[in-house]
Amino acid sequence: MDRPRGAPASRGLGIARGTRALHARLVLILLAGSLPDIFGLEPEPMVSQRQEPPGQRSDSSADYGDYQIEACVLTDSGCQRENNEDAIGWFQPDGAARLAGKGALAIVADYIRTHRGGAIASRAAVSVVSRLYYENQAQPAAALAAAFQVANREIYAASQADPALKGMGTTCTALALRGEEAFFAHIGDSRLYRVREGRIELLTEDHTAVAEMLRHGVLTPDEARKHADRHVLARALGVSPQAEAMISAAPLPLVAGDCFVLSSDGLHDLVEDEEIERIVAAEDSETACARLLALARERGGYDNISVGVLGPRGREMNSRARPPERRAR
Repeated sequence: MDRPRGAPASRGLGIARGTRALHARLVLILLAGSLPDIFGLEPEPMVSQRQEPPGQRSDSSADYGDYQIEACVLTDSGCQRENNEDAIGWFQPDGAARLAGKGALAIVADYIRTHRGGAIASRAAVSVVSRLYYENQAQPAAALAAAFQVANREIYAASQADPALKGMGTTCTALALRGEEAFFAHIGDSRLYRVREGRIELLTEDHTAVAEMLRHGVLTPDEARKHADRHVLARALGVSPQAEAMISAAPLPLVAGDCFVLSSDGLHDLVEDEEIERIVAAEDSETACARLLALARERGGYDNISVGVLGPRGREMNSRARPPERRAR
């Protein structure tokens, strides 16, 4: 997203969740600061792990009995920013029945740095979407779609009510893993990849004007990559009363060996897709996260960097050939 240097924000690592989400166990959210009362979310202590330097990490898994979802999420302020305004979280509910019904959830959000209050927006997106996803009794795709709309309305209303927050917004990309299926929702230019059988596939599309020109053939890939406005968002949470999010049109079947990668642009701007593919295919989730973040820092780390690597580990699952998947709408 658009990235003038040195946008002010609160400093330090804070952890917060809504008291209405007590039914869901939050393994970790990595956030910068606490959420204001306008979102009805009160700070609450929880278990966390930290690694310094270069960043903060959560390593965990969702247990489905005969296999687990192995997950690691990691975030870092980068090399040129004092503050980390990214937000990334990995959630799993208490109880086998709820885990079977809604699965585990990973979310990354990256605030829009051209606007005040954006860091609050990214933290709110992760907290609100995760809470509403588990509160909603609908199937995962519908629950994610509804959570994105409510989060958008709450962030937008907060920006209209407080002049200090006017114009704030954030990207948001969420992945739910339930049983042998995956679901996602997405808006902005954070990304979701899938690595399957050693090959990487981008499941989301960047919601930027430059990406739209690339899709219509107005720009070449090289021109788009170097374009001065490549991070100016066409869609984001909180910038207008309605959000046009990308929602998975049908469940994505999990296949043995699948691995998913969530990233903010601080990572995928500096690390090529082929490099993500190679590292994720060769390493476990924790090592892959650490290597990807280190590579982004080696190349300048001009933005906050967030990455999550997660996938099923255990018995063979969905190993038979499947028909082509329906693309997201």
